Amino acid sequence: MEKRNKIIYWVATALMSVGMLGSGVQQVILNPEIIKNMSKLGYPTYFMVIIGVWKILGVAAILIPKFKLLKEWAYAGFFFVMTGALISHLACGEYGVKDILGPVFQTIFILTSWYFRPADRKISNQ
Repeated sequence: MEKRNKIIYWVATALMSVGMLGSGVQQVILNPEIIKNMSKLGYPTYFMVIIGVWKILGVAAILIPKFKLLKEWAYAGFFFVMTGALISHLACGEYGVKDILGPVFQTIFILTSWYFRPADRKISNQ
């Protein structure tokens, strides 16, 4: 069971990290396609740079050993960003598969990674 949980954790964490890092870099370098998408949602360009930097830092926090409290904050931040993205798309009437599935799958990867993280990456209640 332990080996299965580690595999689930690392697959979910890898998928989450690739998605967050990739989108974070695209936001920081001001990819024109990302600017267009964020503008449709009503967000200013500088907001996507801020979110992009935090995504990159969040991936680093989750992948680097130790810093358990920082990991919790990173997971929470990712959850809020992805659920916020989903709600933003829905509120703006964007119901396309790309608009909905990206945030939904990232949220699933975030929750799965958080749930299956090893004990040495959790804050202990003891």
